[in-house]
Amino acid sequence: MKKINKNSLNGFVNYGIIIAAFIVLQILIGKGVLSNSLQSLLVPACCYIVMAVSLNLTVGILGELSLGHGGFMSLGAFSGIVASILLQDLIPMAPVRLAVSMVVGALAGALGGVIVGVPVLRLQGDYLAIVTLAFGQIIKNIIMVLYVGVDETGIHVAASSDRFVLAPGGTAIIKGPMGAVGVAKLASFTAGAILILITLLVVQNLVNSRSGRAIMALRDNRIAAESVGINVTKYKLMAFVTSAALAGAAGALFGLNYSSTVASKFDFNTSILVLVFVVLGGLGSIRGSIIAAALLYVLPELLRKFDIAEYRMLIYAIVLILVMLATNNDQLKSMLGRIIPKRKGAVSNG
Repeated sequence: MKKINKNSLNGFVNYGIIIAAFIVLQILIGKGVLSNSLQSLLVPACCYIVMAVSLNLTVGILGELSLGHGGFMSLGAFSGIVASILLQDLIPMAPVRLAVSMVVGALAGALGGVIVGVPVLRLQGDYLAIVTLAFGQIIKNIIMVLYVGVDETGIHVAASSDRFVLAPGGTAIIKGPMGAVGVAKLASFTAGAILILITLLVVQNLVNSRSGRAIMALRDNRIAAESVGINVTKYKLMAFVTSAALAGAAGALFGLNYSSTVASKFDFNTSILVLVFVVLGGLGSIRGSIIAAALLYVLPELLRKFDIAEYRMLIYAIVLILVMLATNNDQLKSMLGRIIPKRKGAVSNG
């Protein structure tokens, strides 16, 4: 019971951090302290926080390496955009339409997770990393040749511009390499903060549940977990699909924050960037993922003031190497152990 109370307390601390940050930023926006460039980063930062927390569910808590999280984000982004445009007459209220589009994005991400996870999670080794990497590239290439539009006769989907014909007055939603154009920007910082809270609610409750303990048992020792009757495929798929669904919801919010979105935005570099957030924040540390994603995403804007923004990825790489060296240094770990008392538990909400 004491351990459950500690986990609950850590969870409430995470909620408090998000709510406090939201209130402070809203006050700063109201007083005109934040520049327009910084304000434009708030919604994408929320999306990447959700991406980092959801990927940590796969990498840190499940213990499987996924390199295609950007693919699930792209599925959510473009399905959410399509849903938003198709529902603009049926649901005129922007917040409601945004919420529905994010649900559609989450379902699209979950579907992608099932398609990838069912055959691959039965295997052992690094197959998941290879397949998710290929999945992300496949999704990007498919969207780059996809044409979607709607007119009075219904929805039209084609794989080339020659076969994509709309009736007069029709609306083209996705135009192949040009991506989604003419998108109404429905996303807001408030919606981003709510999505983060929902993500924390889902992930933290899953981690602290019986299913979460089974997932962590698989991470620690698959053979031992399987020997006591834990269904390996079921619990791996549960974590992986949940992670993919949250990435899809973040993608929908991200896509509806811009008037145009291209598939190349969700390439391999996006997946690696989110993985960097997870590693730097600490595998299994939900709070670490939140802090790392928030700080590192706004870092380029801060670096731009010093004219070194182009060295962003180099700085990420150096910091990542230093973190890995530090975490594998026995002397440094023993020193930190004396400074920071160790807490029991296989995973930390903090």
